[in-house]
Amino acid sequence: MRKILVTGALGQIGSELTLELRKIYGTDNVIASSRRKKEEQKEVIESGPFEIVEVTNAKQMAEVVQKHKVNTIIHLAALLSAVGEQKPQQAWDINMNGLYNVLEVAREENCSVFTPSSIAAFGPSTPKDKTPQDTIQRPGTMYGVTKVAGEVLCDYYFKKFGVDTRGVRFPGLISYATLPGGGTTDYAVHIYYDAIKQGKYTSFIDKGTYMDMMYMPDALNSIVTLMEANPDKLIHRNAFNISAMSFEPEDIAAEIKKHIPEFEMDYDVDPVRQSIAESWPNSLDDSAAREEWGWDPKYDLASMTTDMLEKLKVKLNK
Repeated sequence: MRKILVTGALGQIGSELTLELRKIYGTDNVIASSRRKKEEQKEVIESGPFEIVEVTNAKQMAEVVQKHKVNTIIHLAALLSAVGEQKPQQAWDINMNGLYNVLEVAREENCSVFTPSSIAAFGPSTPKDKTPQDTIQRPGTMYGVTKVAGEVLCDYYFKKFGVDTRGVRFPGLISYATLPGGGTTDYAVHIYYDAIKQGKYTSFIDKGTYMDMMYMPDALNSIVTLMEANPDKLIHRNAFNISAMSFEPEDIAAEIKKHIPEFEMDYDVDPVRQSIAESWPNSLDDSAAREEWGWDPKYDLASMTTDMLEKLKVKLNK
């Protein structure tokens, strides 16, 4: 039976993943952790075991792993791309030293590890369309730098120490449940909220900017499926490209207008996040994930938009 520790459990991915894992593996077998409690995440905190864990504190993490007899760590704690550019030293400390501590604890306590990489691991010299699984990676952000280094470090711990490390390169993630926390693709979440609340949205990403995206249910499924996959079939392990859809801001606006005809969108481009977006691929080749562990997303832009708007109308009482 898996005993799972989730770091960053109160973030955009972790808050939904923790609840999903508790349904699958049992409430007491999934330990949520975060550097501090958040009032808006009471369900995650109160629905099962919760621990305060600062990922840069290796001793604290080891104590929690030993206390709960953890055998699987899902490591999500990180500073994201836009915030990372504002605080690059802090991004390195949390993203790299935090991961190093996780891997060391996993080595000492015989745990398997899942930690996500990102589309941000690519850069302007990477092929833009159908970006290959194995290709040049020269990111231009501290977040991207930490993701490339993290991929290689996880590979090292598998090859050198036999730690069962696994991971995917997430595109932008879209969810109705939890707002994102400072990423370049955040516009694709905020647009739905503002469409319902105001009937209009001002995009900080410019028209014509394609980015890979994914609906959160598919992202959660990818983590569970990869963690349960036969290790003998895994070649890449720590950095699988996964993809579900690719669109530009006007595509998502057009899809929303099918449900809210009066919806309008204009632009006030954020030069920092726009430059980051332009350095990323337009779309990813995810054939390795499909072949090695059966990756198969369920949502496209149309079905995601229908579900997002339905769920948000309930959440926002509109």
